[in-house]
Amino acid sequence: MNILFLTRRFYPSIGGVEKHVLEISKELIKRGHEVTVITERSASLKLRGASNYHSGDQSDTYSINSNKAVKSIRTDNSELEKIKVLRLNFGKESSFKKFRIWLRLLRHAGTIKQFNVIHCHDVFFWYLPFRFLFPSKKVFTTFHGYETKFPPSTKARLVRKISEKLSYGNICVGEYIKRWYGTKPDYVTYGGVSEDRRQKTDDRNRRTEDRRQRSLKILLVGRLEEDNGAKIYLEALEKLRKQGITYKLTVCGDGQFKKRFEKYGDMVGFTSDLNKYIDRSYFIFASSYLSILEAIFRGKNVFAVFQNDLKKDYLTLSPFKKYISIAGDVSSLVKNVSSVRNKPFITYNNLKLAQDWSKGQTWGKVASIYLKLWKL
Repeated sequence: MNILFLTRRFYPSIGGVEKHVLEISKELIKRGHEVTVITERSASLKLRGASNYHSGDQSDTYSINSNKAVKSIRTDNSELEKIKVLRLNFGKESSFKKFRIWLRLLRHAGTIKQFNVIHCHDVFFWYLPFRFLFPSKKVFTTFHGYETKFPPSTKARLVRKISEKLSYGNICVGEYIKRWYGTKPDYVTYGGVSEDRRQKTDDRNRRTEDRRQRSLKILLVGRLEEDNGAKIYLEALEKLRKQGITYKLTVCGDGQFKKRFEKYGDMVGFTSDLNKYIDRSYFIFASSYLSILEAIFRGKNVFAVFQNDLKKDYLTLSPFKKYISIAGDVSSLVKNVSSVRNKPFITYNNLKLAQDWSKGQTWGKVASIYLKLWKL
């Protein structure tokens, strides 16, 4: 089967959508399908060969309505060899950009018509002219995240509803999308975990070591922006310090609060080997699905935060809510951290349950959802 994905950003750009499309593409290729990705060319990516790049984990909504270039990271992987990628230059952000997108894509209309399956990742409007040019061709959509402004605007809800109605089926990344955007999903997913077991950790030994040192090894993952809970994490770190709780902080992320986080620990930035840092840490500060899943999979304590009702539903409507600590303010986060720190043996049993559950959340399972949606 010949499959086309449309996505605003793609590997090696960093983001949850980028990682999602990459992992699904790899799984589909393993099953004998051909995958092509049409994406926007980013000015920040100077490709010397696609096989030299890898994408780290980020918030599920990083690419949505983002006007600035997305960073990329090089590595020695060769995961793109079998994925055909067409990168198109759509020009600068402006009110006319949508028309430039349509014109560029229309030049490839003959190619687009040949695909058996067309699937849009948040950018159904790219395909809008083809919906009428090829009315019998089935097109599907995955809704990945939310706009950073709260509450969602009427325009944002309308665009999603139109995308839903003109699609033959859709997948929502998170149950909250149904509540906040009125979308009726055919399937709901939360992403998958990387089945990389090269680095195994013994959490019993790690827990004993941390108690003996009386120092918490904390890893903060994600965009350092207010909509991703950065201010809550910042104030909690300061409060923990004032309470005399010693910790060693590592930050795998970037954003407007980067300078402030530098006062509390080591800044790594976006990394191609996030799991290495997860393995080295005991407490994980993360508030996006993929980061949370990876941390649970590796048997870690996860502390997620929300700053509005949408993000609260994003976390509390998830199937892993019972395996993580969720807080909506600084005091609650500090209390949660202190509670887990003081009762490590009770916590360990819950971690094992969470880890066992996460082992079933694979990208292969997510790929099967796509095949069911397409009825393949």
